[in-house]
Amino acid sequence: MIEASLIDDFFRRDREKILVGTRVNTIVRGSLKRYLDRRGFLEINPVIISPISDPLNHPVDDPTLSYYGHRYRLTKSMIFHKQLALVHFDRIYSFSPNIRLEPLERKSTGRHLAEFTQLDLEVKDRSRDFVMALAEGMINDAIEKVKGSIESSSLNPHLKRYARPFRRVKFLEAVKEYGKNFESVMSSEAKDPFWIIDIPLEEREFYDRESEDEEGILMDMDLIYPNGFGEAISGGEREYQYDRIISRIHKKGQSEQDYSLLLEASKRGLPPSAGFGIGIERFVRFLTGSEDISRVVLFPKKIGEYVL
Repeated sequence: MIEASLIDDFFRRDREKILVGTRVNTIVRGSLKRYLDRRGFLEINPVIISPISDPLNHPVDDPTLSYYGHRYRLTKSMIFHKQLALVHFDRIYSFSPNIRLEPLERKSTGRHLAEFTQLDLEVKDRSRDFVMALAEGMINDAIEKVKGSIESSSLNPHLKRYARPFRRVKFLEAVKEYGKNFESVMSSEAKDPFWIIDIPLEEREFYDRESEDEEGILMDMDLIYPNGFGEAISGGEREYQYDRIISRIHKKGQSEQDYSLLLEASKRGLPPSAGFGIGIERFVRFLTGSEDISRVVLFPKKIGEYVL
């Protein structure tokens, strides 16, 4: 029976790896929360279903459900809710469960799951530079907490406190030097985390702010882990003005109707902001040096598999 097979798989899990992963997860969440709380952030409740969710810039299944005649989407990220939250607050974060039903080709990356948690944060009236500095401090703080609590034999042997500010590389310069697969190559070569900045419009979603100095270049950034662990953080500054959001939706070939709620909010007045999301499970994978993200998660939603 399929059910018996699922339970067999669960009982065969490597208890020690799961235990370490869960302990690190607990420490990381506490560290990130305290770091942000001390800096005046408020934690908001996560959103699981909503009429609007992140369109993403790569294909994923987009399941919807009907509830009392209304259509809801499962949350792929809280990007729009973060912008809306800043109507009432200045600095917010949420430990947001995300559902991304990824294509099968991402099954073997070692860092993708169909269900994961993202610490999503957003800050009113702040720039990309501000949230990048915030992320660097937050990561170093969490590393120190983990190293002070977990035996080194259970952690990534390369783990250390990283010198700040982290190196910055422009997207187009990275492509020119390393080709389209630059992220993987650069991550494998790097000994310290680094930022990819100034990302072209076609590479990202419509809601990230286009530079006023360089057409087609976004005020975005991705943080890349060293030692081959890949992307850690994705974020940037946001479009908040109605006309610019409309223009970006059209440039991406998307429908105004799909984002009518965001457009209505922008008419009433959204504040300028910047923010990012960091995947908790990916951070735990990096901290423990695990080859595969599923080994440090108790109930991993593996891509393409029927799982608990």
